[in-house]
Amino acid sequence: MNGHYASAEAGLRHVFLRGMVLPARIGVHPHEQRGAQRVRINVDLAVADPGALDAAQAVGADELARVVDYQAVAARVRAIVAAGHVRLAETLAERIAVACLEDNRVRLVRVTLEKLEVFADAASAGVAVERRRG
Repeated sequence: MNGHYASAEAGLRHVFLRGMVLPARIGVHPHEQRGAQRVRINVDLAVADPGALDAAQAVGADELARVVDYQAVAARVRAIVAAGHVRLAETLAERIAVACLEDNRVRLVRVTLEKLEVFADAASAGVAVERRRG
């Protein structure tokens, strides 16, 4: 799959969320444990798309049930972030990635998590994780 998120040859569709900004209780330092801080989350999914292999099937039924619903992915991300304090950005990103892989159609997931209030002279600091099925 070579890190491709959309590929007709591999039968993949790219589903994504960009720039979700949420309050998160995250961090190891005492000042981070006193309250929430803003994080920005991006999620990229490579989703099995049988229609990609056959242009005649590409459109398929116009039904939400046949696709990975990015609204449902966003709700899951919100719930994971709201679940309680996490010490490491890596842990939170991993939890989101694992949750995305619970849908058997998701073949590859990349989660980018940025803490937006870490440094006065930097827009963000964070981590990206990529996990694949199997």
